[in-house]
Amino acid sequence: MVTDSKPRLFVLDTNVLMHDPTAMFRFDEHDVYLPMVVLEELDAAKKGVSEVARNARQVSRMLDDLIGPADRGEIERGLTLPQPNHQSALSSARGRLFLQTHTLPQDLPMPVPGTKPDHFILAAAIGLQKMHSQRTVVLVSKDINLRIKARMLGVHAEEYHSDQVIEDVDLLYTGVLDLPADSWDQHGKDMSCSQENGRTRYTVRGPLAGQCFPNQFVCHQNHRNLEAMVRRIEDHEATIEQVIDYRVTRNAVWGITARNREQNFALNLLLDPAVDFVTLLGTAGTGKTLLALAAGLAQTMETQGYREIVMTRVTVPVGEDIGFLPGTEEEKMTPWMGALMDNLEVLTQTETGGEWGRAATHDLIQKRIKIRSLNFMRGRTFLNRYVIIDEAQNLTPKQMKTLITRAGPGTKMVCLGNIGQIDTPYLSETTSGLTYVVDRFKNWPHGGHVILVRGERSRLADFAAEAL
Repeated sequence: MVTDSKPRLFVLDTNVLMHDPTAMFRFDEHDVYLPMVVLEELDAAKKGVSEVARNARQVSRMLDDLIGPADRGEIERGLTLPQPNHQSALSSARGRLFLQTHTLPQDLPMPVPGTKPDHFILAAAIGLQKMHSQRTVVLVSKDINLRIKARMLGVHAEEYHSDQVIEDVDLLYTGVLDLPADSWDQHGKDMSCSQENGRTRYTVRGPLAGQCFPNQFVCHQNHRNLEAMVRRIEDHEATIEQVIDYRVTRNAVWGITARNREQNFALNLLLDPAVDFVTLLGTAGTGKTLLALAAGLAQTMETQGYREIVMTRVTVPVGEDIGFLPGTEEEKMTPWMGALMDNLEVLTQTETGGEWGRAATHDLIQKRIKIRSLNFMRGRTFLNRYVIIDEAQNLTPKQMKTLITRAGPGTKMVCLGNIGQIDTPYLSETTSGLTYVVDRFKNWPHGGHVILVRGERSRLADFAAEAL
């Protein structure tokens, strides 16, 4: 990280623009420089229907709009960069965009292995350092190896951080608030209690009301093991309602009971018709898919709350194109849905009817579950569907927006994932689309979030997760 007070000149790598087409507008008052090889790489990547190709085309259109009728002299003096939409239009900070208009030395100070485009970008950064000694030249790239090479050659290099939702993954909203031991005494005087639909409701005033988010779970172990859910927040007043205990057999959901506190919270969100959007995070074996499917089947088959269950996921790491697999869209997606099939085996186990009964139940359930590919989601609208997005940590914020905006009236969306297992290139725990929606939906009164922390798969899986 550069800490000196010199004006900065940021040299952008191609992968930054492919990841965030608006990156060039996000450096405030500092200037941005694009080497010619970056334009060549954008041109090579613009063909196709992938997210990267769309971003490359968007960058090209933005550059075309910026240049407009400008002549070479104006381009050499730098093109004024407008502020991004979220910043004040009255701000006086205006950076400039410089495009490479002169040949720079192509020889590096030392032999460096790698691709020629990387060498051209490194050489451009070194050449700019020599030409602009009064400025600090910074190479911005999402390629770790290129940043290492730059530092070896004496060039400041940084990762692109403007797309980070939060600074540290430990700051991510958990969905659960554990109250301190003395909180009940502090708020007891300003608290009222009532009964609604057989469940206890508390109206709380004071500091606690300012700490809560809608549909957040509040726990207090010293007061009868209180487990409640925030129902309403307004005028410095919070209404919290006791949750339903799905750990007891009489409240089983499609034969499944919660095995720990967080699973119980998850089922409360999944079965609540007032909550349209649910995010469940957790490591392998915490029960994300099983709970989501059980709640979906109960509301689709028993209460008829939804017409069918739609399940989808990202096809990583094989790639975006699933056309090489034989069959229909659903048949092509089946190899990616191992988690669905494994959990259906658990949910279709029945003591009555024997093998024939299990087969009939399995066939009936499968008719109400549709497997869909992300590739064909644009333009669709899901009406009265229960949509499960599995492995959502591999989605970018833009892809996540595309999916969530497919929801029509009466649809519930459930996003499942583990931000510790991201396979998509250039995505991290702090830039994943799953992290993005958790942070953006925490204030929405119809969204809920829980992090599942305890594995319930088997004692072997639990020990392996801790020891390996």
